[in-house]
Amino acid sequence: MKKIVLAYSGGLDTSIILRWLQENYKAEIIAYTSDIGQDMDEKKIIINAKRLGVKKIIIENLKNTFVKDYVFPMIRAHAVYEGVYLLGTSIARPLIAKRQIEIAKKFGAYAVSHGATGKGNDQVRFELGYAYFGKKIKVIAPWREWKLQSRTDLIKYAKKNNIPIPKDKKGAPPFSVDDNIFHTSTEGKVLEHPKNSAPEFIFQRTISPEKAPNKTTKVTIGFKNGDPISINGKKLSPEKLLDKLNDLAGKNGIGRVDLVENRFIGIKSRGVYETPGGTVLYSAHRAIESVTLDKETAHAKERIMPAYAELVYNGYWFSKKRIKLQKIIDKKRNQVAGDVVLGLYKGNITILSRRTKNKAYSLKKVSFEENKTFNKSKIENFIKHHSKQLNKS
Repeated sequence: MKKIVLAYSGGLDTSIILRWLQENYKAEIIAYTSDIGQDMDEKKIIINAKRLGVKKIIIENLKNTFVKDYVFPMIRAHAVYEGVYLLGTSIARPLIAKRQIEIAKKFGAYAVSHGATGKGNDQVRFELGYAYFGKKIKVIAPWREWKLQSRTDLIKYAKKNNIPIPKDKKGAPPFSVDDNIFHTSTEGKVLEHPKNSAPEFIFQRTISPEKAPNKTTKVTIGFKNGDPISINGKKLSPEKLLDKLNDLAGKNGIGRVDLVENRFIGIKSRGVYETPGGTVLYSAHRAIESVTLDKETAHAKERIMPAYAELVYNGYWFSKKRIKLQKIIDKKRNQVAGDVVLGLYKGNITILSRRTKNKAYSLKKVSFEENKTFNKSKIENFIKHHSKQLNKS
């Protein structure tokens, strides 16, 4: 019998897809779940898959790989899409797609499948990953093939096939939620109209800033070779470090974004995003680079960041363009080392201290006290030179 590797979450959409694949492709389904820090119940995933007749269920813990090899390089790039989005959903897809293809090859599957909708970006992100690692493996995208056109249709199909329908905190069918150790996104229902405020009950990992503690939480993040390695002096693995920051930042109401974004496929969509630990890391990394990188390197990074962020957003993680930009970004990462002390308070982040042995920042040169290390006489010629540039096109 032919085999298909499905990216399976155990939730409503992928359970429906699993049944649909069985009915329409007459194939054995291998249910594959990447544990990248999402809110998941491993027992429930296994029970739901077995209920649908699946014999091969693969669940992998990829949290540390995800943070170290995907999230951290993106943090080093200061990647932000359209001014505010830290790309938490975008960055999760390449790793899942890569592993799906590797598993398909291992078990001789002729096809892979995903649960991304026909209107979203994730279908592109998954399938660009599939194309990079498995050009000869067939891609099945149910949302582009089947006759189920809406979430209402899905729920009807689920009821017909005795597939459990989860409820949200108000007892209604759930919002569309995607999460991982870095990020949670919530879309759909009342959020689809941009005039509506996001209800407080949808937030899963951040407390409302108004209800956050009335006292500043101080946290020290240590960096080495451009990456965070410790919190408050304690060295942690990438996974545990991000987990710790998620907890500290979430309790202080940090990391919420309500965004109407321009999707790669050409439509606008609204999402409510929570990236607590990632928001702190972004601020901390910019702070440590401010005292460790020279002006030319720092500005070069700023110029290429929008292009880098768009490549990640569009699913081009494995592209030559993104890899080339990463090399430019990481050229002097070995200089980025030291500690940053941050204050977390009611949704806000304040940089309190930067400490480094790097000599990019010269206290002698910047001091208002008289010193001989800075030649003030050269300033007049510097200004005259740039005055002449004003009329040049």
